[in-house]
Amino acid sequence: MNFKIMLMSAALMTGTMQIHAQGSDAATVVVEKPRADFSSGRLTPESLWSMGRIGNVSSTTDGKVITYAVTYYDIKSNKGNSVIYVKDLQTDKTHAIFNGGNSPVFIKNGKEIAFLSSRNGSSQVWSVGIDGKNARQISHAQKDVEGFLFSPDEKKVILIHSVDNNTVIEKKENDLPLATGMVINDLMYKHWDQYNTSSPHPFIADFDGASNISEGTDMLEGEPFECPMLPFGGVEQLAWSPDSKSIAYTCRKKVGKEYATSTDSDIFLYDLSNKTTKNLCKPSNYAAPSVIYTKTLQDQSVNKTETDCNVGYDQNPQFSPNGRYIAWTSMERDGYESDRTRLCVYDFKTGTKSYVTEVFESGVNEFGWDADNNHIFFSGVWHGQTQLYRTDLKGHVKQLTNDTCDYSLVQVISSKLLLAKRQSMQRADEVYLVNVRKDKGFAHQVTFENKNFYDNLEWGDVKARWVKTVDGKQELCWVIYPPKFDASKKYPALLFCEGGPQSPVSQFWSFRWNMQIMAANDYIVIAPNRRGLPGFGMEWLEAISGDYTGLCMQDYLSAIDDLCKETYVDKERLGAVGASFGGFSVYWLAGNHNKRFKAFIAHDGIYNTQQQYVETEELWFPNWDLKSAPWEKTATGEMQKAYATSPHLYVDKWDTPILCIHGQKDFRIEYTQAESAFMAARMRGIDAQMLLFPDENHWVLKPQNGILWQRTFFRWLNKYLKK
Repeated sequence: MNFKIMLMSAALMTGTMQIHAQGSDAATVVVEKPRADFSSGRLTPESLWSMGRIGNVSSTTDGKVITYAVTYYDIKSNKGNSVIYVKDLQTDKTHAIFNGGNSPVFIKNGKEIAFLSSRNGSSQVWSVGIDGKNARQISHAQKDVEGFLFSPDEKKVILIHSVDNNTVIEKKENDLPLATGMVINDLMYKHWDQYNTSSPHPFIADFDGASNISEGTDMLEGEPFECPMLPFGGVEQLAWSPDSKSIAYTCRKKVGKEYATSTDSDIFLYDLSNKTTKNLCKPSNYAAPSVIYTKTLQDQSVNKTETDCNVGYDQNPQFSPNGRYIAWTSMERDGYESDRTRLCVYDFKTGTKSYVTEVFESGVNEFGWDADNNHIFFSGVWHGQTQLYRTDLKGHVKQLTNDTCDYSLVQVISSKLLLAKRQSMQRADEVYLVNVRKDKGFAHQVTFENKNFYDNLEWGDVKARWVKTVDGKQELCWVIYPPKFDASKKYPALLFCEGGPQSPVSQFWSFRWNMQIMAANDYIVIAPNRRGLPGFGMEWLEAISGDYTGLCMQDYLSAIDDLCKETYVDKERLGAVGASFGGFSVYWLAGNHNKRFKAFIAHDGIYNTQQQYVETEELWFPNWDLKSAPWEKTATGEMQKAYATSPHLYVDKWDTPILCIHGQKDFRIEYTQAESAFMAARMRGIDAQMLLFPDENHWVLKPQNGILWQRTFFRWLNKYLKK
């Protein structure tokens, strides 16, 4: 999983600017668009949380009008709210059309916009004219609608509802309604931040073309599986065929221990006429081989099949415009969530599969078909930047953009025009049109949601720095400098440790782990693309598996040591910070840094790898990365290296103040890891503090918690690095 923000001074918001929906259906604003106080001249936690966050974006088929949702947060009420906008790209005019809606898409040839809203108490599908008039609820389902997808002919709609699922947690006894105990019969009884008592299912409903969507029927009725897949899957995991007669969907049809140890999801094709389902990934006679659940699947028979059975993650199907092909992202190996995502194309005419991005030695993110049915556009990371690419069906890949930023592909409007979002370490997401001319992409910004922040605050420069590693390789690092950087001065420096463990240190913008707010507090930050990160070839990516404490840790030390060669870096005032695997990295460095650092911050990190194995929910992670359960010794009777070098085994060498942060609803890495690290540090006589969030998961999502996180973060660093 990819897991990706922090006090300079307490600057309060001085006012608000009201955003009202247009037309007769305008409603009272739940959360108003905040106006930040820019008097300090630099980014603060309060100003960061007052920035608008652009979410879902959609365009009319001709690319002349876009709609998008922007979420605003109010710190005082601790709430957020999304406003839906429409922008006419020909007139350059923007107006708000609905307050309290999200996931907008055009329907009725661009005349109306469908979206989700809970204005009437339940999350349902609504419709509104592009002028903001005639807003109305068009679904009245008994359950909340969690996502929706109209068929191309707009006669049917897929509605996502949660259905009861008592496969691994038994249903409550009727005569004990107040009992809080759960009877658990298998693994994967919890996932991310919730207990698995329900599963999302797609329901097929009829639309009358005007104002009513029917209740719908469960496409997976009686099946105890998820579609879309938890915890992050959305409607992108389903697709309508161009003729509206079939639906492709993503599903991992496993439960319990099988689900917890396998990443094998497939693409299924559901025929609406006869209600039959076909697996497009596997032959009809496929039988999954037996496996040893406590060991990595890397060398087991499931990953040694003679034929291509798509045993890894397969998801996010999209039909070609003519319906002959369907494409999806595909990982090759079972049990390896960070495997390279290839683009698989299935030909309905021949029944064959091909992989059309094999020359691209990194993973495919978003993608979309060209209208010519012979090309596919996609985004992917390479050398710390996510660019836009195009491939033909023969596998010839062409890079289209080369900007210092991260693109995410939103929609293919035509062979010459793409809709995308773009962000960097200096800018949050904005919407762009990318014109494709002669195999080059030229980006044109069309939204300016946070322009006032960029115009009124000082920003630090971001520069690439290539560092020589201990084994003679080159490591790309991003260095973020404070605003008004003066090379004649000395600055404290922070080593940023990335999570994942295999998510890229690209040009990402985060609203918590934000590089600019660290720089705004006069810290120089170095963020290395250490061993294990994508965008540098498969050998670099896979070097971390089974070796959490090897070269990847040396890469961190190489990066901070190289930065310390600069006269403007105060090597006596260094800190290391990180979350998830980055938190693990901090815990390990605490016992292995040879007195380089004066302060540590670990968020949601693994402190004890042996403990982690029996606490986490997605067991494919430790099985692949740590190679086995801790009780499965090597052939020589020794414990696997990842367990034998666990951070908790080096506590006797801890000598540096450490802040431990964790969310109690984090089921990926349990909060007991932070509690254990905090207790160990205090018992060792080391200054330590713990910030515990009872209501947060692997991420901190609530505004006031986010502010508290940032204040605590900088108070701790300033205490030890700004003496």
